[in-house]
Amino acid sequence: MLKVLRGIIQEVTKTQDFREALNIMVKRVAKALDTQACSIFLLDRLHGEYVLMATKGLNLQAVGKVRVPMDQGLIGLVGEREEPINIDDASKHPRFLHVEEVKEEAYKAFLGTPMIYHRQVLGVLIVQQQDPRRYDEAEEAFLVTLAAQLAAIIAHAEATGVIAKLFNTQENKNGETVYSGIPSAPGVAIGSGVVVYPSLDLDLIPDRQPDDIEAEVELLKSALAAGREDFRVLGERLYPNLPLEERALFDVYQRMLDSTDLGADIIHAIRRGNWAQGALREIIQKHVNHIENLENEYLRERAIDIKDLGHRILGYLQQNERVLPQYSDATILIGDELTASDLAEVPEGCLAGVISAKGSSSSHVAILARAMNVPTVMGVNDIPIYELQDKEIIADGYYGQIYVSPSPALRDEFEKLAREEREMDQSLEPLRDYPAETKDGHRIILMVNTGLGPDVGLSLAAGAEGVGLYRTETPFLMRDRFPSGEEQRVIYRQLLASFAPRPVTMRTLDVGGDKSLSYFPVVEDNPFLGWRGIRITLDHPEIFLVQVRAMLRASDGYDNLRIMLPMVTDVSEVDEAMRLMKKAYVDVCNEGLDINMPEIGVMIEVPSAVYQARVLAKRVDFLSVGSNDLTQYILAVDRNNSRVANLFDSLHPAVLRALLQVVEAGHQEGKHVSICGEMAGDPVAVLLLAAMGFDSLSMSASSLSRMKWVVRQFTIKKACKLLQEVLSMESSVMIRCHMELALEQAGLGGLIRAGKR
Repeated sequence: MLKVLRGIIQEVTKTQDFREALNIMVKRVAKALDTQACSIFLLDRLHGEYVLMATKGLNLQAVGKVRVPMDQGLIGLVGEREEPINIDDASKHPRFLHVEEVKEEAYKAFLGTPMIYHRQVLGVLIVQQQDPRRYDEAEEAFLVTLAAQLAAIIAHAEATGVIAKLFNTQENKNGETVYSGIPSAPGVAIGSGVVVYPSLDLDLIPDRQPDDIEAEVELLKSALAAGREDFRVLGERLYPNLPLEERALFDVYQRMLDSTDLGADIIHAIRRGNWAQGALREIIQKHVNHIENLENEYLRERAIDIKDLGHRILGYLQQNERVLPQYSDATILIGDELTASDLAEVPEGCLAGVISAKGSSSSHVAILARAMNVPTVMGVNDIPIYELQDKEIIADGYYGQIYVSPSPALRDEFEKLAREEREMDQSLEPLRDYPAETKDGHRIILMVNTGLGPDVGLSLAAGAEGVGLYRTETPFLMRDRFPSGEEQRVIYRQLLASFAPRPVTMRTLDVGGDKSLSYFPVVEDNPFLGWRGIRITLDHPEIFLVQVRAMLRASDGYDNLRIMLPMVTDVSEVDEAMRLMKKAYVDVCNEGLDINMPEIGVMIEVPSAVYQARVLAKRVDFLSVGSNDLTQYILAVDRNNSRVANLFDSLHPAVLRALLQVVEAGHQEGKHVSICGEMAGDPVAVLLLAAMGFDSLSMSASSLSRMKWVVRQFTIKKACKLLQEVLSMESSVMIRCHMELALEQAGLGGLIRAGKR
């Protein structure tokens, strides 16, 4: 039997198509046990039903269509009991459920075993036979062993989204169709689908010798000017509702269309003997190909922007007026590859939600949508985009679910949730004037993360007590060259002045990984494990020193600067960075400025830094955990990869223990320990972070009031009790469920998803 079992598993794992793998499984099992029927039911958690996904012996026409509720039938009983059920005559069992479509009337003997992975039932594997009998112990042991092996394969298929596609492309019993994508901006959107169709196809433009080169140049300049005016108008339309760093996106578009940027390259191509449209295609393709070949997440999103610019200019070259869609009052904007300008063209107050077939949570569209508080789902594979025009759609930005033509009951439920979410946000506004303090007096500092230029008014109005993470790489990313020391000083001083006397923590240049500079490309097979963060700046002290001097000069008269080193993996990196910073400090003091040496900190983002946290704390003034990268490196999961993104969870037991170790190490040396990243703004995690002893949390401004609400509803004693409970748990699923239940019981269920529940 062992040889047979190995053969089945090997054959299944070699099969590329998951549905075919299931079909192979049922056929081989039926043959191995010499039984007449074998079937696989997978659990659709969204609808609480087991779905027949493969069978040998039952009606093949029922595959993908027959659904058995979790609490019904022998299938449901196997799942409930989480153990095999072996019956000689299934039809006589009180839980027998007759389903006409499967045509199993002839079968009596029944053996079903659950497929369980990490304590979660994923489905049920059953065998059946016409003659009444109990399967023997060897047969039952074989099926149990096989189910355990199959569970790992199913879990992988579930993690990579394969099963979701199989479920969500099926029409459910209420008639609505469900699709899954990447949750990219939270909230619930209900509205009418408005599809953005591709603009003119730049790739089809041929090369052509121009009759009059200067006339082509002038035609191009007019088109570039019209494009710049487009983005100026779109930017102004959105300015009142956007933080400064997002407003800058449209300024960048305008600069790219300047005659000294992309425009200059296109003009050169015209003068080399190509007409304006052909030259435009040539240069746009050159830039796009270069960027896409870098295989870098950030730059891939820049490629989308450049394509958008090219299509807009082509329209003006061809003197075609862009035909805008007919927007509804509640527009769910849908496209294959949406751009920031697509969002900007929707009339004010009409954009309810965004759905994009391509892209990730880190794309410009997702960033812009979050800044606009518009629920967004990206990376919705296999969605029939062009069939969704004018369809009623619900977009759930919390879980990445899309519901097309929802039933009245489902629509009513989501309308209620959306209404309750609005009421909850309004009720939280008064919290801006209160500290994040538990009921028994434990205080935790809440700060904001920001990039190019924060919306200071929004941050301070929300109750921010300073900046916990200022991403200094953003000004570098938005330029086509390294910013000068003076340009950096002006930006940094504006920020320090806005928050004074509150502290501002500036992270030194952190590029590499998913953030590369177009003028300083880093091409590597594995950029996240390559040349990035402090490694780059220590290899280029001229870049590091210019930046640190600019920070120090900017702090003159404010004394609220803190400097943080990213991607530290070894104490030698801290020693070298400290040497350079002391040199920069002496240089600036010699210029006549009377400034204090700022506090210096280290970001804990990799496992090696966790294990060396105490020796690092001896060398610096504070530690700050970068929860996004730390989780990524501990779990070996790229959260921007849609195939494994759902494996990324900062509540994983290994991550929690690493965080606890960092806090204890920092406090043993009497140093302040903070945390930034998405975990700091996760209502399910905030109590655990407070119980661990983190001195401050840094998050987006929009999360501040919600985190205050959580902290103020609990005592630190209760938080510590919850921490001890979850530290004994073995999976992030169990931990998250436990914490969600705690929030629900405290009346904070509305923070987990839409609504007040």
